[in-house]
Amino acid sequence: MPKTLARYFPILTWGSAYSRDTAASDLVAAVIVTIMLIPQSLAYALLAGLPAEMGLYASILPLFAYAIFGSSRTLAVGPVAVVSLMTAAAIGSLGLTDPAQIALAAVTLAFISGVILLGMGLLRLGFLANFLSHPVIAGFITASGLLIAASQLRHILGIPAHGHTLIELGQSLIAHLPETNLATLIIGGGALAFLFWVRKGLKPALLSMGLKPRMADVLTKAGPVAAVVMTTLAVWLFGLEARGVAIVGAVPSGLPPLSAPSFSPALWNQLFLSALLISVIGFVESVSVAQTLAAKKRQRIAPDQELIGLGASNVAAAVSGGYPVTGGFARSVVNFDAGAETPAAGAYTAIGILLAAVLLTPLLYFLPKATLAATIIVAVLSLVDLSILKKAWRYSFVDFAAVFATIGLTLGMGVEVGVSAGVILSIALHLYKTSRPHIAEEGLVPGTQHFRNILRHKVETLPHAVTLRIDESLYFANARFLEDHILERVTNDKTIEHLVLHFAAVNEVDMSALETLEELNHRLRDMGITMHLSEVKGPVMDRLNRTHFLADMTGQIFLSQYEAWEWLRRRGKDTPTGVAAQ
Repeated sequence: MPKTLARYFPILTWGSAYSRDTAASDLVAAVIVTIMLIPQSLAYALLAGLPAEMGLYASILPLFAYAIFGSSRTLAVGPVAVVSLMTAAAIGSLGLTDPAQIALAAVTLAFISGVILLGMGLLRLGFLANFLSHPVIAGFITASGLLIAASQLRHILGIPAHGHTLIELGQSLIAHLPETNLATLIIGGGALAFLFWVRKGLKPALLSMGLKPRMADVLTKAGPVAAVVMTTLAVWLFGLEARGVAIVGAVPSGLPPLSAPSFSPALWNQLFLSALLISVIGFVESVSVAQTLAAKKRQRIAPDQELIGLGASNVAAAVSGGYPVTGGFARSVVNFDAGAETPAAGAYTAIGILLAAVLLTPLLYFLPKATLAATIIVAVLSLVDLSILKKAWRYSFVDFAAVFATIGLTLGMGVEVGVSAGVILSIALHLYKTSRPHIAEEGLVPGTQHFRNILRHKVETLPHAVTLRIDESLYFANARFLEDHILERVTNDKTIEHLVLHFAAVNEVDMSALETLEELNHRLRDMGITMHLSEVKGPVMDRLNRTHFLADMTGQIFLSQYEAWEWLRRRGKDTPTGVAAQ
């Protein structure tokens, strides 16, 4: 099998070793995930402001596409809360009122996102996800979870409310609170309480009754389905629709329709930024959970191939009447825990959703929207992790500021502003940290050949020499900081005759930093100070050898810092002195 073909089609690798036992494990996992995904698909379509059936459509063909192109064995692809919220924000900004135009915009958004992801995958740009810091992403997801939960309260209360920020939603909910529909509140509140109990208390109760863990797990995951069945029957039996309980209504049954995105330049221009943000956030969320689950089985995923897999899934959603999809955290964990061995489990799940779309949709007519809202609230609150603020505060004020700003902007200005700020803050955070590298003045630990920071350890120093360890690669953003730090140190100490730059942690020196080193060499020479380098890494040395810098440098290149110390000690006028740690 050609390696290139297998790299782009992972199904050729795992499919060649597929067995009956593996199929049995995948089928069991598919049953559990299907039970979980049916109400979630309907609920997330509601969250995205789309017809309920689009959630089902987005859970069929995309799963087949990921099974062919995805590199994770257990990632479960489909509609997810955060992407659904971002889809609602993107389409809401268009000001559309025609349901057909809204559906077309959602399909087009999925297609654009798919094209972006495929392009990034083919160009091997998976590394770009590294520029989004985990604290910022955690802050964005936490804020999105709170925003989603708040947006669904109107369905629980049966009142009209609107807004894209927490403040707008809160004001609208309070203003319409007197209009609360009692029947809707009973249905929604009851479903909410039941689902919270199912998540925490049902499985222990079933185990105490003697059920086997696997059966107890299946029944627990079927909790949302039970809520759907019970509340739908209640609405039908008691005629609650006539009492103002909002229902899903007629859901078209049958196979997902073949659809085509719009190629209107104006629409693409309006949706492109939203599609890009959805692609980036969806990819980061998907890769994070895929890597976590793969590590548990000592497997690996290929981020670039994940881009292709998710891109193909979104294109598949676009041509089958769906909307943007990605790998879901909770769903993937359930898939993993249920014993899924290969992406075939996702394909089997798609078949289950397909059967539901063909056979069960007429039964959804009396399904109350309050139940779907309760399903969303319970699901997204598991994403909320306000402890990230406390952790970031304890660890780093800079990280805390980034997390706090991301949460605040998402809640106060909307999801698109929040995610844009998250991306910008992640990059700004990286630039800030690397633009002010840690520079430690070192001394020799007595009786060893090790060198440590003079402010942290009791070490020996040479009166006529100073060693500075640079704990960062050197590039245009930190070159001036390095120059200022060195000149400030040596200018105030007239006894210094030698400066050693310890390069053990320097992995890169760009042109701007090289020019700074050249200027430093000249300025130090004019001050009567010789500049040396120690422990320069091979790739850095290779680049320096292509320039005149090493030939012009006043000092030497030492293989080790201890070799530099010994050379300087022999040429010193005084004996080493001890420096106490502070």
